Amino acid sequence: MGSPNAGKTTLFNGLTGLRAKTGNYPGVTVARYEGLTETAAGPVVIEDLPGTYSLDPISPDEEIVATVLEEADTLAGLLVVVDATNLRRGLGFVAQVAQAGLPTTVVLTFVDELLRRGGKVDPEALSRALGLKVLPVVAGERRGVEALHEVLAAPAEWPAPMLPPPTEPEEVVGWTQSVVKAAHFAAPDPDSRTGRLDGVLLHPVWGTLIFFLTMFAFFQTIFVVAAPMQGWIEEAFAWLGEWARSSIPVGWFASFVADALLAGVGGVLVFLPQIALLFVLISLLEGSGYLSRAAYLMDRVMSTAGLEGRAFVALLSSLACAIPGIMATRTLPSAKDRLATMMAAPLMTCSARLPVYVLLIGMLVPPEVGWGPFRAQGAIMFGLYVLGAASAMTSAWFWKRIVGRSGVALPFYMEMPSYRLPRMKTVLISVWDACKAFLRKVTSIILVTTVILWALLSLPMRSADELAAAGVDPTDDVAVTAYTLDNSVAAGLGRAVQPVFEPLGFDWRVNVGVISSLAAREVFVATLGQVASASDPENPGAALAEMTHQDGPRVGEKVFTPPTIAALLVFFVYAMQCMSTLAVMRRETGTWRWPLIAFGYLGVTAWVMAFLAHQIVGVLT
Repeated sequence: MGSPNAGKTTLFNGLTGLRAKTGNYPGVTVARYEGLTETAAGPVVIEDLPGTYSLDPISPDEEIVATVLEEADTLAGLLVVVDATNLRRGLGFVAQVAQAGLPTTVVLTFVDELLRRGGKVDPEALSRALGLKVLPVVAGERRGVEALHEVLAAPAEWPAPMLPPPTEPEEVVGWTQSVVKAAHFAAPDPDSRTGRLDGVLLHPVWGTLIFFLTMFAFFQTIFVVAAPMQGWIEEAFAWLGEWARSSIPVGWFASFVADALLAGVGGVLVFLPQIALLFVLISLLEGSGYLSRAAYLMDRVMSTAGLEGRAFVALLSSLACAIPGIMATRTLPSAKDRLATMMAAPLMTCSARLPVYVLLIGMLVPPEVGWGPFRAQGAIMFGLYVLGAASAMTSAWFWKRIVGRSGVALPFYMEMPSYRLPRMKTVLISVWDACKAFLRKVTSIILVTTVILWALLSLPMRSADELAAAGVDPTDDVAVTAYTLDNSVAAGLGRAVQPVFEPLGFDWRVNVGVISSLAAREVFVATLGQVASASDPENPGAALAEMTHQDGPRVGEKVFTPPTIAALLVFFVYAMQCMSTLAVMRRETGTWRWPLIAFGYLGVTAWVMAFLAHQIVGVLT
């Protein structure tokens, strides 16, 4: 246990070999993580608890820590992680923990940072003053982890304090001063480099401007850098699809491999470079310490919605996925703030939307359109993220007034760590975990949904006589495929909901994609990939761009016109197309009431905003 930013989870990962999420801002660890480490005396189970500054809990994640100490009889000992550069503050927490009377080791981190900035501490003298074992480590280095491994072999031998420290605030201050003096502690000098950077990056005007410019460059990079790699993957899957059609003699099985597996699943996998690059950039911003500054800057913005900076941390987590964002609301002291933030979190643009956005923006704007070094595609992507964030703020403001105000607002405490070069190992692990999760999703939920979609798009199969009776030449593969698609089970489902989506410009194929995306947003891309590949296996991209309405008042018109693409983009900004998010919201709220309300209000909002986008772009074009 220890305060946020003390290196606690990094140390836990080093001991257990696990990959619990780390970050340079509070609220990253919001649950108990358990891992196993081998010692000379055998395996030892270690729990990583949420970061907290005090054992007087004001939020659910801090209650976890207090609850664990109430179960003292189940614990062999406590590892209290203390940041050496903030020793005085850490000792206040040690004083509270020592009341449990358990064998305790104080793990002193960032000793290297303390020395670099001109500070000092004598670990042995600190140990004598506390009556506890004190072990200095550098959390990311092997030497410290190995030394701690030796200590973990015999927790029963760790000393417990002979006399617990005082608990009265005034007495704790005096006790802390005496311990600091006995440990020959000298506070580190302010980090001059960090101070100079913060003078600019935390400025209410220049800092905010730099933050938005950073985000703008962020999305420019995603399009410009990832585009060549995406092209290589597209070419590879196109070649594999042609090979499958020409090499597999059984027609229906060739269609299954080429249209379901390669066109459907492969159509989603081509966006892996964008996913990887997104997490590279996020990890670099986290590891450098910049995201803590972003939370501080956004605290003023969050206050306009009646929320605080901790809510920004939860919403920031939703950029990867809404699920950890909803879980991160446990750091919020107010139950009403937690609920309002949960209702807003799905509006933050998660990585699952990225394939949908990239596909649709690519059809809306050619890659060469831009202004100097800036590409229009990246600017549109940035605009969609801003729209999602602004909508999340508006939603939080609305729900705060629906559920009622939370009373007196508690102060937002955000520690600003020194700027550091991100550890390359940490960045690579973060990117690998994100890519692995994406691939796991592609080979599970998306694969199963894609196979079901292929069956719905291919059934019922028609005999040669039935095709001839319908006026279709059985020897013309393109005509047969077009007739099969237009008369499939999926077409029936898509046309059944046509009255709902027709005002948005969607046809039945788009409707099927929207419905299937309830399993996972990326399935929308897989659906269009299957339809396009079946229509024109040699050039599915062109088939998608040239797709036309086959019936209704728009018959013969192109489906993917600028108004329709704009409507789709805006629809996916707002729609709750993720059942996993609903399930987590149910777990965190303890009822289905709020998840169902969220699904309903976001669905209605998505339709209304998409309709407005369709009308506005239609007038402009």
